[in-house]
Amino acid sequence: MKLRGRNQIKPEFNMSSMTDVVFLLLIFFMIASTLAKQLNTIEVKLPQGEGKTENRNTVAVTITDRGRFYINENRVNKNRLENQLIQALEGGQTPSLVLRAEEKVAIQEVVFVMNIANKNGIKVVLAVDTP
Repeated sequence: MKLRGRNQIKPEFNMSSMTDVVFLLLIFFMIASTLAKQLNTIEVKLPQGEGKTENRNTVAVTITDRGRFYINENRVNKNRLENQLIQALEGGQTPSLVLRAEEKVAIQEVVFVMNIANKNGIKVVLAVDTP
């Protein structure tokens, strides 16, 4: 007389749950990489530097090598930069801006933006490209 249990353990591995996890990770990284590229919509060549930048709710001021000024992705006339910058920073707790200037930009253009920020009590973070 043989006595066998009805519940036998089968040594098989089900891959469906593993493929679900890998698929979700793939989707996550695809979306994250797309969003990371959209943060810097204006292509500028930044100078090299060490350190890291904290990600905060800030306004980006970009100066191109052709002397064009941008607040976030909107082009702004140099004469109206101060007014538009103050409007963009309204309602923020600690006003701060990220200054993105290309390598070939004249220093007086950078100082111009820094003077506006200093006069209005805005914290400035200079963006650099890490090697």
